[in-house]
Amino acid sequence: MGERQEKKATVLVIDDDAGVRRGLYWALGETYRVLEASARAQACEILQRERVDVVLSDLRLPPAVDEISEGLAIVEAARSQRPPVPVIVITASESKQAALEAVRRGAYGFFEKPFNPEEILHLVHQAARLRALEEENLRLRKLVSADTGFSHLLGSSAALEKTLKQARAVATTTATVLITGENGTGKEMLARAIHEESQRAIAPFIAVSCAALPETLIESELFGHEKGSFTNATQMRKGRFELADGGTLFLDEISELTQAVQVKLLRVLQERAFERVGGTKTISVDIRLIAASNRDLEQEVEAGRFRRDLFYRLNVVPLNLPNLRERQEDIPLLAAHFAAKVAEKHGRNTPELEPALIEALVEYEWPGNVRELENLIERLVVLTSGETLGLEFLPEKMLHTLPEATADESTLDGAVHALKRRMITSALQAEGYNKVAAARRLSISRSYLHRLINDLDIEEQGGRMKEEGGKRGNG
Repeated sequence: MGERQEKKATVLVIDDDAGVRRGLYWALGETYRVLEASARAQACEILQRERVDVVLSDLRLPPAVDEISEGLAIVEAARSQRPPVPVIVITASESKQAALEAVRRGAYGFFEKPFNPEEILHLVHQAARLRALEEENLRLRKLVSADTGFSHLLGSSAALEKTLKQARAVATTTATVLITGENGTGKEMLARAIHEESQRAIAPFIAVSCAALPETLIESELFGHEKGSFTNATQMRKGRFELADGGTLFLDEISELTQAVQVKLLRVLQERAFERVGGTKTISVDIRLIAASNRDLEQEVEAGRFRRDLFYRLNVVPLNLPNLRERQEDIPLLAAHFAAKVAEKHGRNTPELEPALIEALVEYEWPGNVRELENLIERLVVLTSGETLGLEFLPEKMLHTLPEATADESTLDGAVHALKRRMITSALQAEGYNKVAAARRLSISRSYLHRLINDLDIEEQGGRMKEEGGKRGNG
């Protein structure tokens, strides 16, 4: 494998004098990765394309040879980065006043020509350390302030909790994860939660939808390309693997990869190394890979569409996200959460959800899963002018799923209705009308038991039902 690339801090040297640029390169090259530019336009393009930690710039650059406007423009461009890139300006001894003006405008410091290499190295060390500290603080503040991790995945159903328990366990490791589940179940959200709960949380999380990438460009997108490697490759470009170095790469719909890309991906997983398209230099990366698919990859392997050896490399820790039909008891909580979220987004008061709406939501099959539920709730919030959400704007197909009340046990619906009543009543009686204990006995959530009691018109037995846990008969 090749040596790890681009781990040194990067210094951008800007001067129209090639001799000055060479001198600074030799002074800094052993300790830093050094990039060079001769004019502001070229420097700004590098700042947008590359990660730069410190800028060394002459104040007087073409075309404004007798002015410092070009140099000050570079200071402004570097300071606009997030976090700001410190700029050390280069000036002649007779132009010290101009250098002081640059410092007043935000430059980190300055030095005069001819320069002392040891002095330059010390100044760059200090600026690079400041940049690293500011970047770390920014990332930590973002991490602390954000609603991150598994808190995004709402629900208390047994099906979801089983998956989340496994995900929490694997998050603290570096193991490769394969997430399966239907479209709309939240596979990317789970992948991001694993990243945010890992030791890589302050490093990049790069998500790629393999199905959305054109077949002709997918290798370039994943592995990058060298300048001139194909038509329109006018400059070197890093791929998603390089961008995710130190962090997590999420490959969604991985079954869509071509056989050729599957071979290359297998090598990266084995060696953590690759070459850019059109390149010969081996690049090593440190990534955690999480893949996802809405297809059964074992069936894809048997059909010859997916490499068996790659499947085994990916399937180290398999996680399956249940569809919404398998976690019906989570639907009321999710709907209320989305209603509050959407109301805030559109400047509305948070609406209440009418019982009839909740019943309709629970009875629906949800082929689009959580994503479909979120989109529906947004539609209802936007269209409803009142303080409650009801059935008024519900799609006709969902109204047809509402069951008709019946006690006729000669029909399937009636028999199920009666059986539910008997089981719930029996559990409540056995647990002294303690709802928490009764829900535990029935292996359902307390919120689901509440809804069933209301739906089935089970009497509260003179107020004897209790919410608290504990022994039967205790107040």
